[in-house]
Amino acid sequence: MKKGGDAFVGIDTAKLKNAVAIAESGRDGEVRYFGEIPNTPEATRKLVGKLVEKYRDLTFCYEAGPTGYGLYRQITELGHRCMVVAPSLIPRRTGDRVKTNRRDAVSLAKLLRAGELTETWVPDTIHEAVRDLSRAREAVVEDLRRKRQQVSAFMLRHGRVYPGKRTWTVRYMRWLGEQRFEHPAQRVALDEMLNAVKDASERQSRLETALAEIIPGWTMAPVVAAFQAMRGISFVAAATVVAEIGDMRRFATPRQLMSYLGLVPSERSTGDTVRRGPITKTGNRRARRVLVEGAWTYRYGARMSREILERTRDVPKTVRDIAWKAQSRLCARYRRLTSAGKLKTVTTTAIAREMAAFLWAIAREVPPVVAS
Repeated sequence: MKKGGDAFVGIDTAKLKNAVAIAESGRDGEVRYFGEIPNTPEATRKLVGKLVEKYRDLTFCYEAGPTGYGLYRQITELGHRCMVVAPSLIPRRTGDRVKTNRRDAVSLAKLLRAGELTETWVPDTIHEAVRDLSRAREAVVEDLRRKRQQVSAFMLRHGRVYPGKRTWTVRYMRWLGEQRFEHPAQRVALDEMLNAVKDASERQSRLETALAEIIPGWTMAPVVAAFQAMRGISFVAAATVVAEIGDMRRFATPRQLMSYLGLVPSERSTGDTVRRGPITKTGNRRARRVLVEGAWTYRYGARMSREILERTRDVPKTVRDIAWKAQSRLCARYRRLTSAGKLKTVTTTAIAREMAAFLWAIAREVPPVVAS
């Protein structure tokens, strides 16, 4: 049987079944809906086998989502190109109000053939595992915050105001233990909430310990260590950024990294009118949050703290020079922007954007370890 030309396969993934559409090469190439197949490796292998018999070259795509990267890895292992595309960057018609699995698969196939889809970076299995651990820690931190807020709200409802300055210290916990209420049920409720806080805090400690044990054996360990030379980037912050972004050297310029993180201003310009708005907030929100949190440390003067000196003991001199240049520049920039009347939140976002550029420069100096 004579094979045809190239084919572009769009897959709309779901928990149980995947909808498949095929667009043949060429402007006038046929676009047809293949049908639904079970979301199993066997069904995917059978689909690829059928298409290989008919077409010379195959390119697959599907949207990044909760189904993960298993489909990508299977198709790649079978010897075909597969793209995991960014859902937020898929072109959509504003007047299209009908959304079905079939229409989504056909649309993906057409856009893939036209080259209108943006491919996302796919981590390897080890990198994905580290990222899962990092995200598990982040979820626990958020859970701990909510549980602490429940305790604070409970105390406020009963008119109990802590006289100290800092909460959730040993003294604060002692103060909570000394509180007395009119009804025993209220004391029981507070004790249960405090136990929940303790459990969440212990889970966070266990996950951070696991990160500290796993990171040194990871191929990206030198990058994690180098990033800690930057002010505002602790071990957990560095591990989070590397786990979420991966190897920054894949970005040709710092501006591409800034755009990936959603730290560039949005814009609506027409003719001679230029309107710029808030940052786009596209891309990886976890890495963006870490950078914004770290940017707040630049409101103080530039200095080499004992903690930074300890973290950078084994870091190359070129990395230390970049980190010190970043600290000197960003501390001065923070003062300059706030003196000009900029809001602190706007200033901090601008600092986070430049932090991304310096991290990019550090990543160019410290490559990952080549896996054996």
